[in-house]
Amino acid sequence: MSKLLLLTQRIPYPPTKGEKIRQLQVLRHLGESHDVHLGCLVDDPRDLEHIPVVQAMCADSYFAVIDRRMAGIACLRGLLSGEPLSVTFYRHRGLFAWVRRTLRDVRPEVIVVCSSNMAPYVLDLRGRECVCLVDLADVDSEKWRAYAQSGTFPMNRVHAREWRRVAALEARIARECDWSTFVSTDEADLFASQHPAEAGRIRAVSNGVDHAYFDPALHFIQPFAADRLNFVFTGTMDYPPNIDAVVWFAEAILPIIRQTRPDAAFYIAGSNPAPLVQALTATQGVFVTGRVPDMRPYIANASAAVAPVRIGRGIQNKVLEAMAMARPTVVTSDALSGIRAIPGREVLLADTAEAFAAACLAAAGPEGKAIGEAARRRVLQDYTWSECLRGFDALLDRAPLTEPAQAALS
Repeated sequence: MSKLLLLTQRIPYPPTKGEKIRQLQVLRHLGESHDVHLGCLVDDPRDLEHIPVVQAMCADSYFAVIDRRMAGIACLRGLLSGEPLSVTFYRHRGLFAWVRRTLRDVRPEVIVVCSSNMAPYVLDLRGRECVCLVDLADVDSEKWRAYAQSGTFPMNRVHAREWRRVAALEARIARECDWSTFVSTDEADLFASQHPAEAGRIRAVSNGVDHAYFDPALHFIQPFAADRLNFVFTGTMDYPPNIDAVVWFAEAILPIIRQTRPDAAFYIAGSNPAPLVQALTATQGVFVTGRVPDMRPYIANASAAVAPVRIGRGIQNKVLEAMAMARPTVVTSDALSGIRAIPGREVLLADTAEAFAAACLAAAGPEGKAIGEAARRRVLQDYTWSECLRGFDALLDRAPLTEPAQAALS
């Protein structure tokens, strides 16, 4: 099998958050046809125990352990260097040396980099003989632009700087790498509109969902009282778009629902709840679980899953997972972006607090079962991982299209 260098900004296991879910599936898929040499960072001490699981999937691997607090301080050097702070945060001297040795000694035929933050590890090192694909997943600079425009001083200035620096890095990736890939056609089309000269080398490779794992036919223990309406949001709860989503639901949507159903409850299930999220427990009917060993019992037993996302990029895995579990799912337009589900038939769509509350009550009613079953059918038709990730195969089999500078590997 051909040799492949894979770089991810976090250890791709366990699959507890969106980027790790995609990266684990990419690792498994590419490992079927390549000898994978994986370099990644570990920024959560709880993930150290999972290193042997990932090592078993690879021909070779390097796990760069970073302390998030110290990395946060060190990343301020980016203010002096002109680099994105998110790049300096994920810079690790040992990983850089391992990448250099791997490119020099192993000479992989293929390089796959997951996220723009990791691209600087190879941009100045790779040679002409290998195909280089950067899976950007989302147009990350647009996320920083949204933060800059919606934030307040002084963080809006920091976010505006990050927007400009990340956009410049994305432009370099588009120019110098053979392929730039995204999780949805919406993201790919947006990036192509920003870089029209490189549009021919920009592709969408959709996220999927593990439909055998997220299977409504499995039995799950009830995690909350079943004699009331229970709405569930799942996700990493220190991520700003998720924070905004649950605060909006708890403060603006749930009170409207409780006017009709005073017993309605809102469960926020996910790791690392930020202080703003934790404070929501003071709101009647709101429960914050923190990290849970398995999201499926919460989804399977919910009256409906909700995704009131107002700052969204790419595909929302939480929506695909709820659909796979045959749960009626209420989404905003941002949460539905990139997912081919029919509003009113396979999901319920609403963008105002009043409409969202009404949709939640409808999802918890008689029509919810049919919507959930239709959602499951959509997942089986369009969102199995094996089908989605075939999009990488055709790209990696093609000869390089760019002429990068000769690598300095000696």
